[in-house]
Amino acid sequence: MHWLLDVDNTYGFGHCGDGTSRVTYINTFQRGPQESTWETVPQPSCDTFKYGGPNGYLDLFTKDASYAKQWKYTDAPDADARAVQAAYWANTWATAQGKGSQVSTAVANAAKMGDYLRYSFYDKYFKQPGCTSTSCAAGTGKNASNNLMSWYYAWGGAYDTSAGWAWRIGSSTSHFGYQNPMAAYVLSNVSALTPKSATAKADWQSSLTRQLEFYQWLQSSEGAIAGGATNSWNGDYSAPPSGTPTFYGLSYVEAPVYADPPSNQWFGMQTWSLERLAEYYYTTGDAKAKTVLDKWVTWALANSTITASSFEIPSDLTWSGAPATWNASSPAANTNLHVTVKTKGTDLGVAGSFAKLLAYYAAKSGNATAKTAAKNLLDAIWTHKDSKGVSVTETRTDYNRFDDVYNASTGQGLYIPSGWTGKMPNGDVIKPGVSFLDIRSFYKNDPDFPKVQAYLDGGAAPTFNYHRFWAQVDVATGYADFARLFPNG
Repeated sequence: MHWLLDVDNTYGFGHCGDGTSRVTYINTFQRGPQESTWETVPQPSCDTFKYGGPNGYLDLFTKDASYAKQWKYTDAPDADARAVQAAYWANTWATAQGKGSQVSTAVANAAKMGDYLRYSFYDKYFKQPGCTSTSCAAGTGKNASNNLMSWYYAWGGAYDTSAGWAWRIGSSTSHFGYQNPMAAYVLSNVSALTPKSATAKADWQSSLTRQLEFYQWLQSSEGAIAGGATNSWNGDYSAPPSGTPTFYGLSYVEAPVYADPPSNQWFGMQTWSLERLAEYYYTTGDAKAKTVLDKWVTWALANSTITASSFEIPSDLTWSGAPATWNASSPAANTNLHVTVKTKGTDLGVAGSFAKLLAYYAAKSGNATAKTAAKNLLDAIWTHKDSKGVSVTETRTDYNRFDDVYNASTGQGLYIPSGWTGKMPNGDVIKPGVSFLDIRSFYKNDPDFPKVQAYLDGGAAPTFNYHRFWAQVDVATGYADFARLFPNG
């Protein structure tokens, strides 16, 4: 699945430049780990040079002698794996009701997607783990696989059907938050979801083992899980600093992929990933998963205050130290890897995810404290019910970056190369000195935008009540899973 859709064609790219089609494939992040959301230039995945500059949007990101019209899609492996999870439960419940045929096509498609999802195991240029130079030879067969789910993989080709060229890349970096042992287990152990390729089952079994080791390697002294690892230091296969811990040749990275804000700052990344581990533990009883969860749940609950009417859970985390280099035969205790809870809050989506994690863990382990915390979280979330779902009021101090222009001394702001000029589909001009808002002027049409403008003019930070789709889903499935796991309450 492509990672980003403009479902209402708000930007106006349309399909391959037609300007009108809805549900359009687009991209934003393109320029490395320092690129904040506020510093991105939205671009169409099918670039026919109709918008942007003379070369569309391509020469904003790559320097070449000439440019070709092309399409390019980027996959979100964690989303694909979550779809496999959903297909597994749909098949389990439908089969129990004698209605397996009603979901058979979706289940078969999930298995097929699991086949292709193995591309996420590979380095960006298919170099072998441990590469520390651009001259490293590409791997052959599967010796370039690290068996972890990386941040993305992407593919594309010429828009001109007579041009005859295409490309495919992987990603060199794996974040713990993108791992999904439940999906790996399903794809290697459940016949209805086993991909057809001869080696797919074995590949996913190897991935399951490696993912469980990854959690163990990255588990801090306190219990939270640290960032991840890369095969391409600095994004250019530089040699890592001396003493950098490694995991099967990959180098430890505190904040994999993006740094503004750090990718492992948000507690939600913990609950999303550990909820998948908890589902896996519930389904299989694997003691390795339980060991990680025992320590994580103890840490998370010790840093939360939860009653049936209110809650406060971790929000932002900070990290210090590093794990020891991985030794599979004798894993070291991570006494030099530490986490601190920087801020706490009441993010309802994260709370829903947290509740699911606790419920699955409690249902298998019998941990009464975890069960009570899950139930109380769900009850407390319900106190925030409104006409659209559930929400809490958020103060958005980060909205001061709406009008940031590029500052060379700080590196912050929307960077457009000197001399480059172009236009968004609505006519917004793209040139040096413009801001996030300048190339997204449609925000000004939002009835609540005056609150943001007042903040940009020096007033108080605006507040909003958001109903993010993912958050509503995490909450809704939290209630459903608790009711299923504990039908007597």
